[in-house]
Amino acid sequence: MTNSLKLLSPSVGAPVTVNPATGKPPLWKMALDVDRCIGCHACSVACKVENNVPLGRYRTKVYYWEHGKFPSVKRNFLPTLCMQCEDAPCLKVCPTKAINRLADGIVRIDPDKCDHDGACEKACPYAAIGCDDNDVADKCDFCSQRLSVGMEPACVETCPAEMFHFGDANDAQSPYSRFMAKHGGKTAVLKPEENTKPSVAYKGHTREMEKKIPKGRIHDPYSYEIETWAQLEAEFPRRKRVMWAKVEPAKNLVEYKPNPGGVGDNKKAGGKAGGKA
Repeated sequence: MTNSLKLLSPSVGAPVTVNPATGKPPLWKMALDVDRCIGCHACSVACKVENNVPLGRYRTKVYYWEHGKFPSVKRNFLPTLCMQCEDAPCLKVCPTKAINRLADGIVRIDPDKCDHDGACEKACPYAAIGCDDNDVADKCDFCSQRLSVGMEPACVETCPAEMFHFGDANDAQSPYSRFMAKHGGKTAVLKPEENTKPSVAYKGHTREMEKKIPKGRIHDPYSYEIETWAQLEAEFPRRKRVMWAKVEPAKNLVEYKPNPGGVGDNKKAGGKAGGKA
């Protein structure tokens, strides 16, 4: 952890201070070494808890892909989050200017300006932002509240595999810069064809898995189900969903009615209830 992590003010519109080590404002970026990911979902859970993410939404989401034939089978993982795009589609379409990208490189939402329009969600190619009539727009902001007190984002701190490399891209000694200096030639961004200029780089991810990431809508909670792991799809219509336990009241649901006489008061075929021993 470098002292430069304490430089950020998380408020939208607030000034960003200068990193004394570089003489520049911090430019926060992240690199993921996907080869180290074990698919434990610790990042997703930590993010949910830290940021009180609404039910049914995800700021951080891990996808699974199982492929091959026994005995040559493999499971790949792909953690996703907001790409903090330099040319952010969500920012450009927001009708109330509630979304801003500060000099520190983080795209943030001003909840007081959000009008629940939902254009931001439809514009995002990474399923990274959710917005509907029930809640204001919500997305990853690299845990700005933690950065402001010198802490790393929750996903970075929690990951047991040390997959995340986060830091000031202007500081050559930051974890991000050191990782990119060593592995930058082996990294790539997700969905480069979208031309959004992401600030999050990936090393070792399987390109085919990008098909699992929805465009124009939030991550589908159903994508956590095991039957989706072998698929390279982003949407799952109900006709394709497996109903593991279909409850039909007229057929397989029986109302529980306790016997007023207690456990020993059950009638047996050909006998009487409550008989003496």
